[in-house]
Amino acid sequence: MALTNHSTITEFILLGLSADPKIQPLLFVFFLGIYLQTIMGNLMMLLVIRTDSHLHTPMYFFLSHLSFIDLCFSTVTMPKMLENLLSQKKSISVRGCLAQIFFVFITGGTEICLLSVMAYDRYAAICHPLLYGQVMSKQRCMQLVCGSWGLGFLDTLINVPLAMKMDFCDTYIIPHYSCELPSIFLLSCSDVSTNLLIMLCSIIPHALITSILIFFSYICIIFTILSITSTSGRSKAFSTCSSHLTAVIFFYVSALLRYFMPTSGSSLELIFSVQYSVITPMLNPLIYSLKNREVKAAVRRTLAKCLQRFQ
Repeated sequence: MALTNHSTITEFILLGLSADPKIQPLLFVFFLGIYLQTIMGNLMMLLVIRTDSHLHTPMYFFLSHLSFIDLCFSTVTMPKMLENLLSQKKSISVRGCLAQIFFVFITGGTEICLLSVMAYDRYAAICHPLLYGQVMSKQRCMQLVCGSWGLGFLDTLINVPLAMKMDFCDTYIIPHYSCELPSIFLLSCSDVSTNLLIMLCSIIPHALITSILIFFSYICIIFTILSITSTSGRSKAFSTCSSHLTAVIFFYVSALLRYFMPTSGSSLELIFSVQYSVITPMLNPLIYSLKNREVKAAVRRTLAKCLQRFQ
């Protein structure tokens, strides 16, 4: 039984990344730069993939959706974090906090699925190149993307309605810069054992299945690449996977460590959260553009078209 109801506390206090008023303006400038870079980088990827016909392939179709998810994922938490860095009252309403958790689950869950889909796409392209057009047809690509969004929504619908029934009493301080489900468990004066069990039972299979898909896809890819006799062919095959593998490592490791480590408000939790929700959405466009000749060529063509229109 809960001691009180939701009306007892209407807002939480987000402690943020630092309590030092001298450091907060510097953090604001730093993270504002990251957020602007995230927006521009992901919008650039969306624009280039949309307008350049050379990139109308399954791999870049998935990459455009990854850019859209990263854009949404970053926008869920970054504006509120930037606002609190400059304000004295670093608060967020209970409804706003739950809304943030809702969208973090959708975008984060979808991104995990989409990364595994992209690994399968690379497996099909490298291990079965002759059947690639049939395996990754337009219909199949749409099904995989819709399935990724569907699983993201499913995780959300399993966890967030239960969180909305939680009661919050005396404790209202979140030692974090944003609302995450593990963080608000500590604030509840009601029994959260069911919430915790449901969260683990939904996240563990989600993470485990997608991780296994990525792992076995890359095992097959590695064996196929090693069987290629020419050095140039082997290098080209590896370069098509290195960007995706880098994105997977950045996101998966930090996100899984954040959700499976005990919630204590430690600096390590903040580092993992910043890594997967702030840094990774900014790095993904850079990773895919700097390490991909096709994207760099498409960017040059798109810029040339834009300059011609303004002349």
